[in-house]
Amino acid sequence: MKILVMSDTHGDSQVIERVKGFYPEIDTVIHCGDSELPFAHESLAGMIKVRGNCDHEKAYPEEEIFMNNDVRIFITHGHLFNVKNSILSLSYRAKELDAQIVCFGHSHILGAEMIDDILFLNPGSLLKPRGRKEKSFAIVEIEASTFKVAFWTDDHQCIASHTFQRK
Repeated sequence: MKILVMSDTHGDSQVIERVKGFYPEIDTVIHCGDSELPFAHESLAGMIKVRGNCDHEKAYPEEEIFMNNDVRIFITHGHLFNVKNSILSLSYRAKELDAQIVCFGHSHILGAEMIDDILFLNPGSLLKPRGRKEKSFAIVEIEASTFKVAFWTDDHQCIASHTFQRK
């Protein structure tokens, strides 16, 4: 099972289309907020998406929780959990929801780490990255005993990859 995760595209529908075009066979596409596009915009069609602090349309939910096979995935932008300072509040919410993967944005800083058997994933930003020059998104492969995360640039160059053991 493969999931494409992006965030913080801030009005750039072309980059969304380009990145989706790299993976026509992908199982699920997630946008972690701050698309700054209308909820029904054609570039966001078929995506699981949430509201960021720059998304003002009320049609966007603050959170989404869904199952992908046997994995519970929690999506939020992160601004309501103060993720620029700490992911502690986000961690508490993930535990409340019994999530195994948490996808979030807001900080524009890519990263993935396993904490208390929960994968926390920030794909970075496809418009305004922080902490590095590359604009980024992530691909998550859910396998029987692992979560494989690869970070990619907007021109499809691999930045980094990590494998995490799952429960």
